[in-house]
Amino acid sequence: MKETGNTILITGGSSGIGREYARRWHDAGNTVIVAARSPDGLRETAEGRENLHWLELDVADEAQIGTFARTVVERFPELNVLVNNAGIMPFEDLSGERDLTDAEKVVAINLLGPIRLTDALIAHLKTREDAAIVNVSSGLAFVPLPKAPTYSATKAALHSYTMTLRKVLEGRVEVIEIVPPGVQTELTPGQSTRDGYMPLDDFIDESMALLRRQPTPQEICVEQVRAFRNAEAGGKTAELIDMLAQR
Repeated sequence: MKETGNTILITGGSSGIGREYARRWHDAGNTVIVAARSPDGLRETAEGRENLHWLELDVADEAQIGTFARTVVERFPELNVLVNNAGIMPFEDLSGERDLTDAEKVVAINLLGPIRLTDALIAHLKTREDAAIVNVSSGLAFVPLPKAPTYSATKAALHSYTMTLRKVLEGRVEVIEIVPPGVQTELTPGQSTRDGYMPLDDFIDESMALLRRQPTPQEICVEQVRAFRNAEAGGKTAELIDMLAQR
């Protein structure tokens, strides 16, 4: 993925990781479009940056995605990078019967959202030079958090989907996976100040440095997430799940 001169669409750009990537990529000389459900948050992301634009989008709304894709290509025909970042992480208790509304919403946003938006834009992206798809998964794709089982499962599925997408699009569209550790954002209540989570600016700095490498690594794994990414190979998965269960 080239560092500058792109036109980049980022979902989940109204806060957290998506907001900071949008600002960094904009300031590096890219045109950036952020999309999310919150117009107030999107305005705040784009404020003061001439080539940082925003559009409302609920990635859980299948009907909305087709219309959105046509609109974004019409307004920004140079679009060559899609960053699937939007996600939610409600806590769940699997120990008894429950209302599955939250679980179904997590699947719709975290997994079906990237699949549907990629599908809606892939024909266009294949026509662009230096095209790339960037999927943001999680260290929890490799070691699940017991109190966020559906979130962890969607990120594991997104990792698998990304590997397949990379193979199918080989030589036509670059496919990159960003694998964050727990980062100090408001993904869950209080997480932005919680000890043990990586400060947001530190994560953005380290991951952006990895993205600047040539060739770009297929997986962007900062040092803090490597124990999770390599847990299965190192026989540490059960130990790390036990550790996470105490959180």
